[in-house]
Amino acid sequence: MPKRTSQSDPPTPEHQRLADDAARQANWKRWGTYLPERQWATVREDYSADGDAWRDFPFEHSHQRAYRWGEDGLLGWCDRQCRLCFAVALWNGKDKILKERLFGLTNPQGNHGEDVKELYYYLDAAPTHAYARGLYKYPQAAFPYEQLINENQRRGKDAPEYELQDTGVFDDDRYFDVGIEYAKSTPNDVLIRVSVTNRGSDAAPLHVLPTWWFRNSWVWGCKHEGCSLKPQLKLQDDGSLKGDRESLEEIHCWAEGTQDRADEPWLFTDNETNFVAVYGGENVSRFTKDAFHRRVIHNDRKAVNARGFGTKAAAWYRMNLQPGETRVIRLRFALGKEGPGRRVKPFGRKFDEIFAERQRETDAFYDHVLPKSLDADRRAVARQALAGLLWTKQFYHYIIPAWLEGDPNMPPPPEIRKRGRNSNWDHLYCRDVISMPDKWEYPWFAMWDLAFHMAPFSRIDPHYTKRSLTRMLREWYMHRNGQLPAYEYDFNDVNPPVHAYACWQVYQAGKAAGEPDYDFLASAFQKLLLNFQWWVNREDPQGRDVFAGGFLGLDNIGLFDRNRKLDGARTLIQADGTAWMGFFCLNMLRIAIELAPQHRPYEDMASKFFEHFVAIADATNHLGGSGLWDEQDGFYYDWLDTGSGRRPLNVRSLVGLMPLLAVETIDHASVEPLAGFRKRVRWFMENRRDLAIHITLMHETTPGPGQCYLLALPSKDRLRRVLRYMLDPNEFLSPFGIRSLSRVYEANPYSVEIDGERHTIAYEPGVSHSEMFGGNSNWRGPIWWPINWLLVQSLRRYHHFYGDKFTVECPVGSGQQMNLNQVAGEIEKRLLNLFLYDKNGVRPAMREHRWSNTGDPAADLLLFHEYFHGCNGEGLGASHQTGWTSLAASLLLDSR
Repeated sequence: MPKRTSQSDPPTPEHQRLADDAARQANWKRWGTYLPERQWATVREDYSADGDAWRDFPFEHSHQRAYRWGEDGLLGWCDRQCRLCFAVALWNGKDKILKERLFGLTNPQGNHGEDVKELYYYLDAAPTHAYARGLYKYPQAAFPYEQLINENQRRGKDAPEYELQDTGVFDDDRYFDVGIEYAKSTPNDVLIRVSVTNRGSDAAPLHVLPTWWFRNSWVWGCKHEGCSLKPQLKLQDDGSLKGDRESLEEIHCWAEGTQDRADEPWLFTDNETNFVAVYGGENVSRFTKDAFHRRVIHNDRKAVNARGFGTKAAAWYRMNLQPGETRVIRLRFALGKEGPGRRVKPFGRKFDEIFAERQRETDAFYDHVLPKSLDADRRAVARQALAGLLWTKQFYHYIIPAWLEGDPNMPPPPEIRKRGRNSNWDHLYCRDVISMPDKWEYPWFAMWDLAFHMAPFSRIDPHYTKRSLTRMLREWYMHRNGQLPAYEYDFNDVNPPVHAYACWQVYQAGKAAGEPDYDFLASAFQKLLLNFQWWVNREDPQGRDVFAGGFLGLDNIGLFDRNRKLDGARTLIQADGTAWMGFFCLNMLRIAIELAPQHRPYEDMASKFFEHFVAIADATNHLGGSGLWDEQDGFYYDWLDTGSGRRPLNVRSLVGLMPLLAVETIDHASVEPLAGFRKRVRWFMENRRDLAIHITLMHETTPGPGQCYLLALPSKDRLRRVLRYMLDPNEFLSPFGIRSLSRVYEANPYSVEIDGERHTIAYEPGVSHSEMFGGNSNWRGPIWWPINWLLVQSLRRYHHFYGDKFTVECPVGSGQQMNLNQVAGEIEKRLLNLFLYDKNGVRPAMREHRWSNTGDPAADLLLFHEYFHGCNGEGLGASHQTGWTSLAASLLLDSR
């Protein structure tokens, strides 16, 4: 099957760079904002016996210990293999350590779990990272590390998190704005501007240390790909740095003004552990990772290498900024012959011209991508959402066999690790740039998060999108049994099966742009077959076509931990797990129908998934009499199978809305060429009318060219009954989207006894009051973008079939009737209201964030949180989860 491509010329220079990079004509994505925001306390850096990553590598060690699998820094930069890194370190004259990385609370420290306690923003980015801009707000007072820890530990689960702004360090605007910009002259010539502004009313001192360093890949004695001999950065006579490292071309780094100074303009050390400070042992290297802290803060001249070389080097700028004053530091580095050349000044007139040109080109790119109909406020939201999505791409390195066995030059890990966490993923080999949920709180890929990231990504970088999805299906990620790895803390956990949906959506986006990539779709389909079979074998072992799977990404949404093994013969039949599998079936069916005209065997696969969906629909609606449906309540529930009988767990939550997601419309023209598939469907309709009556299966609309078919779990009547709950403001419908739990449980919590133990669930619109899953994630009332996104898409498919004549009251109690397309639009509007100014000039999601409610879209600093308060819309959870919350940009890109 030939790959079809568009012949149109790229509309902007950034589009051209994307095309050149995809065609491997220029390596524009080699460098980018790939440096993690947090490497400490990750599972891959944890070599303990008990698997407590937070305690094995705490923040207090992060400036003294060399990392094994990556690096981190403040709004930093690195190549796609994280060999050479760049970030800025700061010191305000009061902190006990340099500000080299973002601080946050560990899971045991926070009253609502782990939480970054810094103010930083991803402001702009081009898809090739030819331009990127971020901002960090640095207090002039001593950073309140202990105060943040102590106050959050003092507070209970019923109290809000204690944030950096609550400490008073930003009172009277006594802080520095530290802006960091990157622009590429060529793929391997990177220009950097660091702009620092004193926002306070008094003069204030500041030390700025732009730092280059090599990721440590030489001390471990490892043998796998990526390990190297010790590299070096060395001071040259002209005041620049020259670097040498295996697998990289010759490196040159420049820092403006350093060649004319005699006051120690450069500092050098090695990126190696200070064993004396951390363990009370002996240092392998005389110069250690924390040398700049000791030199700058404690005036220890012996800490740094006075001979001008090392594996870590920083230009040292000392300044005293007057109120409102801004200083700009210009830096540059290049590989091979791509730099400015000996006869060209690295910071001449062209330096700022290149920045201006890349800014214009990035503006032109988004002017082309974003609909012209968007006003300035909406454009600001979309642009920063996409910028956050791009900044959240991160170098991720984790090789399970090497991690389990340990390194030759290091003490062997505890033997118990070989039977512990992730030990059965001995094939897993990760060394890639991957889209992360959040580069601080979740600095590792999560399978279902990544699938949602691809919707907005497909609109700005289709090539990266397809590579991201197919990578996870390759043999060094997917398990031999067909399971996809969930996330670092437990690859064995079970995320909802949304990968097929993401592949189909990305294919459709390309097809709409005139570039239907059949090869991508066919390749993904073949691997997804393995994953589908794993689900059938693993999560439906009794072959009843109802599924479990555990918490399925919804964390604490249930009455109890759904990953828990119940007593005796009791099993939990999950409405969401079963709906997800129906959803999976329909996406595989749709892909098979799309591929069948190109390659006839896919027609048989279409029949296979059609019949499997029928079986799931039958079980959902009829197993044991009524399936997972409760006729009296008119809602789908999880059911508890005791071995001798079944009982519903009558909690109205997203679990019962999930069956609405399993819906697909198929135009008659799509199946007309597929005689075998049509024959199979016709046989079913003639011989299984019992199912056709109850599940709206392949029910035809009026004959004619526009004829289409509908496959859906709920019948028309059941859809209407469920929507009455979903669209009721007293139940699920919030001013800002669909809640994850009905609001009726605010005044009347639901309670039930299971195995002699009382379980209760109440509506919690904000942060969780439960310790379940760490307490930093809450599905008991807040609004979550991914499920809202899927509900919106599903409602539009229902409308495509039922048309304008099918209406429901929305909101319930208003007397206003809407068709399902209008209902989808109403939910979209409410979701976007989280970020747009309301009548009081406040962005609801940012109501507690003073810099994001200025009334000026051009000046706003936006954050895209993990989830949102079910009543007032306040942003909660991880503050930079622009991953799936960048779906806001997708809604704006598809503005109607």
